[in-house]
Amino acid sequence: MHHILSGNQINLVIMDINLPGKNGLLLARELREQADVALIFLTGSDNEIDKMLGLEIGADHYITKPCNLRELTIRTRNLLSRTMKLGTVNEESKIIEGYTFNGWKLDINSRSLISPTEKHYKLPRSEFRALLHFCENPGKIQSRDELLQKMTGRELKAHDRTVDVTIRRIRKYFESISSTPKIIVTVHGEGYRFCGDLTQ
Repeated sequence: MHHILSGNQINLVIMDINLPGKNGLLLARELREQADVALIFLTGSDNEIDKMLGLEIGADHYITKPCNLRELTIRTRNLLSRTMKLGTVNEESKIIEGYTFNGWKLDINSRSLISPTEKHYKLPRSEFRALLHFCENPGKIQSRDELLQKMTGRELKAHDRTVDVTIRRIRKYFESISSTPKIIVTVHGEGYRFCGDLTQ
């Protein structure tokens, strides 16, 4: 997989959880560390824990087999349409190399979050887009629907926990340093607000 990714322009990966030699969840985690591509789990495992882990890793869809091939085709086409349009940071953001807040830095060029101790976290696509949107709109309440649109380009549906899972993962970076104040706070019934002290 690593050789294929390094030598080719890959836009979409569809994988199973049950793979020979390596668990698909572990492989997906490695994929997220190496590349920023659309990811779909197509698997016979309908285990709810596997599904949540897959989404937490950064999968865009989790589809259980057997599935309708027409549905898979539509989902794949729609996902590629969204991610390829959102694949590059807008031109205005490219001018800004990053945002600094409370000792942390969001590096736009490398799509990394850098801690006050200079530890680099390569962010999955959804985490990067969410954090970038927060930095571009400090202090404003962001609804789950708006955040999901910025992260994936799709509309929020009932029981969709993608935004909450993504926010929880982002918060874990900040929690790794106990002195970091609350950067993203929950506004109950409305969404989330970025409360970092931006210096750039």
